[in-house]
Amino acid sequence: MTRPAAIVTGGARGIGLACTEALADAGFDILVADLAEQAPDGLDADISARGAKLAYVSCDVANLDSHAVLIDAAMRVFGRIDCLVNNAGVGAVVRGDLLELKPENFDRTLGINLRGTVFLSQAVAKAMLATPGGHTRSIITVTSVSAEMASPERSEYCISKAGLSMWVKNLALRLAPENIGVFELRPGIIRTDMTAGVTAKYDALIDSGLVPAKRWGEASDIGAVVATLAAGRLGFSTGSIINVDGALSVPRL
Repeated sequence: MTRPAAIVTGGARGIGLACTEALADAGFDILVADLAEQAPDGLDADISARGAKLAYVSCDVANLDSHAVLIDAAMRVFGRIDCLVNNAGVGAVVRGDLLELKPENFDRTLGINLRGTVFLSQAVAKAMLATPGGHTRSIITVTSVSAEMASPERSEYCISKAGLSMWVKNLALRLAPENIGVFELRPGIIRTDMTAGVTAKYDALIDSGLVPAKRWGEASDIGAVVATLAAGRLGFSTGSIINVDGALSVPRL
């Protein structure tokens, strides 16, 4: 039997790279889609050392025309798509008073986080359905605790993730009869390049008890969950939200 194949958007660094590595360790060949024209130095060697095959496609998920190129590449190299990890996303362009939110900043955030991800998921789901099975299939979308927890200084980000959460629910209902698992992962405070500039702020918040687990999340925490879901070990839990946040989002008095 051929090896299962996965697409990871934004898979060259941070959470996406951790997902790429975890899937490679779990026996998947990987197509990484990211913005850079070429794969970062060392990525191919890293994935090859884990016994997996790597393909790389430069892709902006906000550009819907690029989705067909991405899917065609996966089918050409691997002959199948068994897992999609929707990880690519951006934060708020500018944090500040939501009464000063600019339409162009709103459009950029939703164009990538919501619109692009929705239509890529749609295209990949169609490709999965058009290809014979043989492996567990899944679509895993990385949202955020901000899908539920409001942050008025970056409201467009919260809106994009909340909308994506509802998309996942609907997609799960559509694909459950097809035995394609659909899941939402909600990371909390994760140590990545994107949070490097606010390390001191979050160190203080974690020390003050914001995160009951009393530590930063690591990208590998997300990767471990992705690999578990992609392997089909929680298949009957399709449609579920998995919080990966050290109990940050648990309501407290």
